[in-house]
Amino acid sequence: MKPLFDIFRLILREQQTAMLRGAALSLLVIIMGVTVLGLSGWFITAAAAAGLVGAGAVFDVFRPSAMVRFLALGRAAARYGERMLTHDATLRALETLRIRFLAGLLTSSYNRMIHMRGAQTLNRLTGDIDALDGVALRLVLPLLAGVSAQIVALVALWLLVSPLVALWVFVGYIIGSGLAFGWGARATTRMSRRAELAAQAFRSRLIDMIRARRDLAVYGFLDSQRRAVDDAEFRRLQHRRRLDRAERRAGALLAVVTSIVAAGALGIGMMLVQSGEIEPAFAALGFFAAFALSETLAPLRRAAADFGRMADAARRVGGDLTRPVSFLTDGDPVFENSALRLERLVLHRPDGAQPLMRETSFSVAAGETVAITGASGTGKSTLLLAIAGLHPVAAGEIILGGRAIADWPEIVLRRHVTLLPQRSSLMAGTFAEALELAGPVAEARLWDVLAVTQLDHIVRERGGPSARIGPRGDGLSGGEARRLVLARALLRSPRVLLLDEPTEGLDDATAYAVLLGIRRILPDAAILIAAHRRIETEFAGRIVALEKSHIKNTGY
Repeated sequence: MKPLFDIFRLILREQQTAMLRGAALSLLVIIMGVTVLGLSGWFITAAAAAGLVGAGAVFDVFRPSAMVRFLALGRAAARYGERMLTHDATLRALETLRIRFLAGLLTSSYNRMIHMRGAQTLNRLTGDIDALDGVALRLVLPLLAGVSAQIVALVALWLLVSPLVALWVFVGYIIGSGLAFGWGARATTRMSRRAELAAQAFRSRLIDMIRARRDLAVYGFLDSQRRAVDDAEFRRLQHRRRLDRAERRAGALLAVVTSIVAAGALGIGMMLVQSGEIEPAFAALGFFAAFALSETLAPLRRAAADFGRMADAARRVGGDLTRPVSFLTDGDPVFENSALRLERLVLHRPDGAQPLMRETSFSVAAGETVAITGASGTGKSTLLLAIAGLHPVAAGEIILGGRAIADWPEIVLRRHVTLLPQRSSLMAGTFAEALELAGPVAEARLWDVLAVTQLDHIVRERGGPSARIGPRGDGLSGGEARRLVLARALLRSPRVLLLDEPTEGLDDATAYAVLLGIRRILPDAAILIAAHRRIETEFAGRIVALEKSHIKNTGY
C-alpha cells in the first residue's frame, strides 16, 4: 500500500484543489443519500404510527416531505457536480503522472534509457501509467469519502437513534468492508496481474504484426503472426473473465456485509422499541440509514479488482515519479568557452567489470576537430558517452568550458553539448517535425542545415519540409536518415559536438561535403569524431589513436 499512497500524496500535493473539491462532493453525495433514505424511513414510519393512534390530522407531513424532495433534488445536483469534479481531478492526476514520469525518465541513466526503447517496455510503461490513473478516483478518494461518511453517520445515529445502533453500524461496516476488501484484493491480485500481462502481450503482438506486415507477408509468416495475435487475445479475454468473476464474488461479499449490518440495525432498533428506549420511527431511521451506507462500499468492489494491477505499477514506476526534477534558473552557470579537456580519465565497461581506458588525457580546443581512432572495443563510443555525461567516470576528470562535467546542471549540459550516436531514431511525421525536435527553427535556418547535410535537393524532390516520412525513417535510405538526424543535431547549435561515425553510408564526395558543412555552420564548436573512415581522419585537425585499456597518442 505504501507505494500507492506515495503516488497519491504526489498527486494531492500538485493537484490539491481539484482533489479536495472532488472528495468534498463525494462525501456530500453519500451524506445526502443516507439522509434522504433515513428521513424517508422515519417519515413513513412516523406517519403510519400517527395514523394508528388517531393523530394523523395533526401530524406535520409538509416539512418532512419537503425536506425529502429537497434532499433528493440536491443529491442529484451534487452527484452531477461530483462526477464533473472527480473526473476533472482524475484528468489532472493523469496530467501529473505523465509529466512527472517523463521528467523522471529524463534523469535516468543512459544505459537504462536505451533499454527502454523496445516496444514491450514502452507498452508496459504505458499500461502502468494507465493503471495508476485509478489510484485517486477508484481507490483513495472513495476510501476517504466512505470512512468520513461512516464517521458522520456514527455521530448522527448516536445523537438521533441510539449509541448501540450507531456503534453496530460503524463497527460492522468498518470491519466487514475491511475483511471483504482484503479478501477481494488477495483473490484478485494475481488475476489482475495476469490480466494486465496478457493485455500487454496482445498489444505488443498486434503492434509487431502491423509494423512488420510487409516483411511477414514476403516471408509467408503473416497468417502465423495473426494466429499468435488471436491466441494472445483469447488468453487476455480468459483472464479478464476470471477477474470479472472474482470481482462479482467480492461484490456479493460486500452485499452480505450490507445485509448483516442493516438487519442487525433493525433488530437492535426493534429491541430498543420494545424496551421503550426509542420510538419506532427512529428505529426505522437507523435501519434505512444503515442500508443507505452501503453506498460507501460500492467503489471497493472495483478497487479490489484493480488493486494488484495498481500496486505492481506503483512499485515499478514509483521511483521515476518521485525523482526530483531540476530546472534551469537564473543562477545556473553558462558556458564561457567550448574547450574540452580530459585529464587522466579512466572508463570501465557498462558492467563495471573491466577497464576500457587508463589515464587517458587529451584536449579539444574551440573551433578544433579531433578524430578518435582505434579498433572495435577500444572504447571510442563509450568515451563520447562519458563526455556527454551519459557514462560514469571511474577516475580522472572531464573538463567542459572550464568546469568538471559533474558540476554542470543537466539542462545546461544538454543545451551546449550534442551527441550523435551510431543509432538514432526518427518518428513518423514530416521532415520539418523531425527537425523541430531540436527546438523552434526558422525556415531559412532549416534549409541551411539541409543544404549542409546534402539533403536539400532530396527534400525538395519529395515536396518540401511538409513531406512525410514513415516510422523510424521509413522511406529514407540509411544514409539519408543518418544525415537527417545529423541536421537535427546541428540545429541545436552546440558548443561541443560529439559525432560517432557521422559519414556512415555516404560516398567519399558526399561525406567530405557534409564534414565541410558541419564546420561551416559551427565554426567555433569543439568537434570530436569517433572515426572509422579515412575521409573522417583526413578532415580532422588531429588524430587520437586508442588501444584497449590505454591511449597510444595523447595528441597534445
